[in-house]
Amino acid sequence: MKPTLAIAATAALGLLAGCAGQVDSQHPPRELQDISHSTSVNTLWDEQIGDGPGMGGYSLSPARDGDTLFAADQHGLVMALDANTGEVRWEQTLDDGASSALTADAGTVYLGTRNGEVVALDQSSGEEIWRSRVSSEVLSAPQINNQLVVVQTIDGNVTALERDSGAERWVYTTSRPSLTLRATGTPRIIDAVTFAGLANGQLVTIENGSGRALWERRIATPEGRSDIERLVDLAGQPVLTPDGRLYVTSYNGRLVALQATSGQVLWSRDVSSYQTPVLVGETLYVVDADSHLVALSARNGDEQWRLDDLESRQLTAPAFADGRLVVGDFEGYLHFIDAENGTLVGRTEIDDSGVSVRPLTDGKRVYAMADDGSLEALELNP
Repeated sequence: MKPTLAIAATAALGLLAGCAGQVDSQHPPRELQDISHSTSVNTLWDEQIGDGPGMGGYSLSPARDGDTLFAADQHGLVMALDANTGEVRWEQTLDDGASSALTADAGTVYLGTRNGEVVALDQSSGEEIWRSRVSSEVLSAPQINNQLVVVQTIDGNVTALERDSGAERWVYTTSRPSLTLRATGTPRIIDAVTFAGLANGQLVTIENGSGRALWERRIATPEGRSDIERLVDLAGQPVLTPDGRLYVTSYNGRLVALQATSGQVLWSRDVSSYQTPVLVGETLYVVDADSHLVALSARNGDEQWRLDDLESRQLTAPAFADGRLVVGDFEGYLHFIDAENGTLVGRTEIDDSGVSVRPLTDGKRVYAMADDGSLEALELNP
C-alpha cells in the first residue's frame, strides 16, 4: 500500500496516525502506452473479499499456505479459499477491522487489527486460537519462526509474542521522529535474531532470546529543511540471502547491502524506496519512490536496467513469476515485465479502484487483490 504520513504526538497523547499528505512523486502519472503483449493471462477464478483494503492505508496482502489462500478486508472479514478453484472454505468476522497483511503457516493464520491486537486463527476452521494486545496498531504482516510471532507497531516498537499462546516475550522500544510515513517496516525473523528497519533510518538486529539489540546501523540520514524532506523511514522488509547478505531500502535514503552477522556495509546506492525489493538469483529488483523499476546486481549494486514507463503510477512492490516481474498500479492494472531486460510484456486490469497491495505469486500463477476487494487468480501464458 502506498504509505501516507503519520504525525507522532506527545507521549501523553500517543501516536496520531492521520493522513497528513501523500508521498507522491512530483511528476504526474505516466500515461500508459500500447505494448506488444508477449505475455497474456487467463483468469482462473475471481472472488469478492468484502470491501477489500479500501483507501485507509492498510496493506491487507493475502497469504497462501498449501492449497489454501487467506484474505481479509478492512472491516475484519477473513476468508479462506481454495487456491485452485476459488471456492470459499470459511468466513470469519473479527470484532475489529484488519490492519495488516496476513501470514499463514503450519495450520495458523496471523494478522493485526486496528485496535492494536494480534490475532491467531485456525486455518481449517477460522476459529480464534488466541489474541494479544500490543502497544499500538500493526500495519505490517506478523513474522514467525518456530517459537515467536514478531510484529512492528506504528509507535516504533518491535514486539515478540509466544507463537503457541500469544504471551508477550519481549518488547524492543526505540525513538520515533515527529513525522513519519503511515507505514512500518516489516521485520525479518530467523531462528536466532530479528532484523527490523525503523522510522528513524536505523536498522537493528535483535536477539530473539532476550530482546536486546546486538547491533544497529544507520541506513539513511535525515537531510533537508522540512520534516517531509527529512523522512527516512525503512518501510520495506529486509531481504536476507542464505549466505548472510542483507538488503535494505529507505525512503529519502539509500539501498544498502550489508553483512547480516556484523552490519558491515558491502555496498550502497542512492535509491529512495519505501517498498520491499525482490531478489531473484543475483539480481535485486526494487520500485523506487517515483515508481521506477530498477534491476541491480546483488553482488555490487551495479544497475542492470531501469524501467521509467510506469513513472508515478504508485506501483506496488514487485513480485516474481516465471521469468517476469509483476506490479500493480493506482488505476487497477497489473503490469508484467521481462526480468532479464526490463521490457513491458503484458498488462491486465483487475479493477479501477486500484491495486495497492503486492501481488502474490506461485510459479506461473498470480493472485491480485484490488482496493475494492476484487480478488483474481491469474495464470501466465506462455
